[in-house]
Amino acid sequence: MFNYHLTAHRPTAVSRSVVANFTSSDDVNLLVVKGSYLEIHKLEPEGLVPLTVVPIYGRIACLESFRPKTEKKDLLLVTTDKLKFAVLEYDAVHSTIVTRANGDVRDSVGRQADVGQLAAIDPDCRLIGLHMYDGVFKAMPLDARGNLSEAYNIRLEEQNVLDLKFLHGAAPSKPVIAILYQDSKGSRHVKTYEVNLKEKEFQEGPWTLPNVESGASLLIPLPQPFGGVIVVGEHSVMYHNGAHPRSIAMKTAIIRAHGKIDANGSRILLGDHTGKLYILLIQNDGSVVVDMKLELLAETTAASSINYLDNGVVFIGSTYGDSQLVRLLPDKDPETGQFVSLLDVYPNLGPIVDFAVVDVDKQGQGQIVSCSGAYKDGSIRIVRAGIGINEFANVELDGMKGVWSFSASPQSGNDKYLVISHVDTSRVLAMSGSDMNEVTLEAVNPNQPVLFCSELPNYHAIIATGESVKIVNVDTGAVTSTWSPPAGSITQCASNSCQLLVATGKILFLFSIEGSSLHPVTSRPMEHEVACINIHPLGDSRQATLAAVGLWTDISLRLLQLPSLDQIVNEGLGGDIIPRSALLTTLDGVDYVLVGMGDGHLFHWTIDASGALMNRRKLSLGTHPIILSPFMYKDQRNVFACSDRPTVIYPSNKKLLYSTVNLKAVNAMTPFDSPGFPDGLALATDTSLVIGSMEQIQKLHIRTIPLNEMPRRIAYQESSKTYCATTVRYDVDDTGEEVETNFVRLFDDQTFETLDTYKLQAYESGCSIVSMSFPESNNAVYYVVGTAFALPTEEEPTRGRIIVFAATEQRLQVVAEVDTRGAVYCMESFNGKVLAGINSRVALYKLVDQGNLCELKLECDHGGHILVLYLATRGDFILVGDLMKSVSLLVYKPSVGRIEEISRDYQPNWMTAVSILDADTFLGAENSFNIFTVKKNGDASTDEERLRLEPVGAFHVGDLVNRFRQGSLIMKLPDTETPTLQTTLYCTVYGAIGVIASLPEEAFRFFWSLQECMAKVKGVGGFMHADYRAFQSERKTEASKHFVDGDLIEQFLDWSPDRQAEIAATMSVPVEAIVSKIEAISQALH
Repeated sequence: MFNYHLTAHRPTAVSRSVVANFTSSDDVNLLVVKGSYLEIHKLEPEGLVPLTVVPIYGRIACLESFRPKTEKKDLLLVTTDKLKFAVLEYDAVHSTIVTRANGDVRDSVGRQADVGQLAAIDPDCRLIGLHMYDGVFKAMPLDARGNLSEAYNIRLEEQNVLDLKFLHGAAPSKPVIAILYQDSKGSRHVKTYEVNLKEKEFQEGPWTLPNVESGASLLIPLPQPFGGVIVVGEHSVMYHNGAHPRSIAMKTAIIRAHGKIDANGSRILLGDHTGKLYILLIQNDGSVVVDMKLELLAETTAASSINYLDNGVVFIGSTYGDSQLVRLLPDKDPETGQFVSLLDVYPNLGPIVDFAVVDVDKQGQGQIVSCSGAYKDGSIRIVRAGIGINEFANVELDGMKGVWSFSASPQSGNDKYLVISHVDTSRVLAMSGSDMNEVTLEAVNPNQPVLFCSELPNYHAIIATGESVKIVNVDTGAVTSTWSPPAGSITQCASNSCQLLVATGKILFLFSIEGSSLHPVTSRPMEHEVACINIHPLGDSRQATLAAVGLWTDISLRLLQLPSLDQIVNEGLGGDIIPRSALLTTLDGVDYVLVGMGDGHLFHWTIDASGALMNRRKLSLGTHPIILSPFMYKDQRNVFACSDRPTVIYPSNKKLLYSTVNLKAVNAMTPFDSPGFPDGLALATDTSLVIGSMEQIQKLHIRTIPLNEMPRRIAYQESSKTYCATTVRYDVDDTGEEVETNFVRLFDDQTFETLDTYKLQAYESGCSIVSMSFPESNNAVYYVVGTAFALPTEEEPTRGRIIVFAATEQRLQVVAEVDTRGAVYCMESFNGKVLAGINSRVALYKLVDQGNLCELKLECDHGGHILVLYLATRGDFILVGDLMKSVSLLVYKPSVGRIEEISRDYQPNWMTAVSILDADTFLGAENSFNIFTVKKNGDASTDEERLRLEPVGAFHVGDLVNRFRQGSLIMKLPDTETPTLQTTLYCTVYGAIGVIASLPEEAFRFFWSLQECMAKVKGVGGFMHADYRAFQSERKTEASKHFVDGDLIEQFLDWSPDRQAEIAATMSVPVEAIVSKIEAISQALH
């Protein structure tokens, strides 16, 4: 009933993008819309560099750039799906986005246009035009500085507008707009109007173009000197400016996106729905279009936006597949046969139409296996929390306690040696070509464990044992300097390029390193035995000014000034678990000290200029001791936390983020960059030495299995170690018609190799799939697939099948099947039987074993629905998601073999997904991008009230939810400070992954109060959080309730200390307590 909503993975589908000089007049920026997020990139010589991601309180519907006459850089026009608009400017001084203007463009009456929102800006920046309602053009005048005057409506005779664009230079004193529309008879035309800004009305334009191609859907205005507009259809491309019409035919194509290469529009890129990329060449005599030519360049991802950046580089954004960065080639590539080369790929999970949550390792951490993409860009995606390791080599070694690397000689520049320490022995491995062999080094005694090893800049290395510290010439192996403690043995050691700190029990010794020699500087006794030390320099300095020292007994962290070893900080850590590792480091320009504890907890603080510790944080990374190791990844310093749950700590926007590594326990790590293992890491696990490279550092690791066809439904079967999916492939026959073929495919659960394929019948498509067992067949596990026959002559399928497959010896074997009187839209395993939604009925089938044959028999059914699209079950209860009639709750009574309705929600929601949160609370998603909860009204005083599901929660997601699944992407740890929450995952059309967690009432009240305080602050564009998250459909609008917006809550961590303190004062709660609660729930959910 009390829920916390969080986006675990932001939308990835690109709906719009523009190129502009937004951050500076000299910067070339690519601005990309992904759902309610605006990504800002900058074009650099090395490629596209991401600058920032801006959350918008609203799903972005339109994005346009423009430059008023007095401005030196571009402004942005943004509109949202809730009919809000804003004009945005980038403030380079403060690196923030400023709202120049904003407002609401809703009208009190009117029907919103089926084509969606259309926005156009006059090339001379005199007017912004919006089309949001049928028959209405909203005009927003602009002055020379880009300031808006009061908006007004102009009536349009054309009701069904398909596209509109302002023309260049069509009238000297007035903006001219071209409108592509369809009349009541289905014919399409282009008409132009002059906009009289003084009289606030349309006047007849310079020309009209009646009866254009029936498939025309896009207008492309050409700049001067040509002027006019290009009308793009499905079979032709036409140019018209009132005087010199031109037209060319083309093969059937539905053009979805375009992008101009040249400023004058003489070369235009076009992308169709199948992923073909064309170039339209405008042949001219200088000022008049003489002819046009269309050429096919390549096959790319199916484009939703195309932007030419510079030097032949083009960004192709996609809603259906991965977005791409390509380079146009003057000649055909001999290998690919295309006129483009691929530079980069930006993964897109959307649209996700189905997914399964699978805990492969049985550690409580699920991975999402999704049906992603559409048409030829369809794929299976494996999404797992953490970072993947590309394994180069795996050497079986037990009992490793430490591992260090260094290079062979000044000439090599690559790591060659790995020094490995065990409990009472050591060994050295060396690269020889592509092989790794065990070797001997004079300074490493194989019968003595190495305590510490570090490379020095002059190709010497420090090697420390309990008896001594040695500096070794790596090239010759000669020992150039040695130090042994006057009493006791060495217990801890740390160094940098010019300093060495050694601990012998309670005593610290500081040395300077000059050339290849050690020179004593000072020493100091500590109050207790030293547990860990570190003298990593902060910033870009070669020499450390601070030492971090962790102590036994009082369990504390001390910061000592170097070279004096005077204490400046004494920070108690609490508890009785000793610190096992300390690290001083600078990440993203911020100085930190991190301490890893013996129980898997991590402390970290920021360090101010005086050496004082600020912003103490504590979190759990696992249950085993943490060893901290710094490393570089793509020129960014990061930290590897070795533990039973290895984690990479990395900076983002001046705060630390944490991503688990997809390996089991790691005891030690060192960078190992060699020709055979580029950008390699050496990782010591309990049983082996793993050498590999790290994949992109991010919260979620995504693996792609291309199918070149569209997956629709998927299920996992543990007993056969397989996945089964229904897919659809689209081909074009000899006549140019699109042909659809449907399959049931079996995949290996590790390699995702296609093991077997079952081809469905003509016009038959797979609609649902479930893995389940039947008691009647000794609980053998089967895949059950539901289908529909979508005949061209029928508006709604009247026939389908339920097919039972056995996955035997990596093959699909049909065990039983039954024809149904309608489409099998959904299925669930239900008490050892198949529960199916078939058109307007819920039907229950049981498997009857008849010796060599099995038969599915209908036990009972329940009607009264429009279309049963979604089902969820719990015990004997059945939750039904209907096409139009929201949700209803049924109960199965096995004693009488009947399904009965016990209550329903009477709101007219068009459902897209359902789930059961607990015995009394139910979750639904509907087609206006909202989610809601209802509950049983068991305490009602009348039967009528008990028959009604009571609405309790409402929330606007801003994306279409296609599926709910119970599960978690995060491994549950036995840690009392990290809450264990029941979570539901969902996936969306735009490729987002969300988490809904059920909270205790006390926690919910705290976060709700925090949300109310934070929501008073306006977002980018002046949009309000309450408006964005309000439940809104065609039938009603109501405030969000019983859902805390975790995306907003986590923004608190990015706010300035002053703003945080203001919120904390309002709540009468310390900032540290708020931050601690946010970090705890964030760690528990993603």
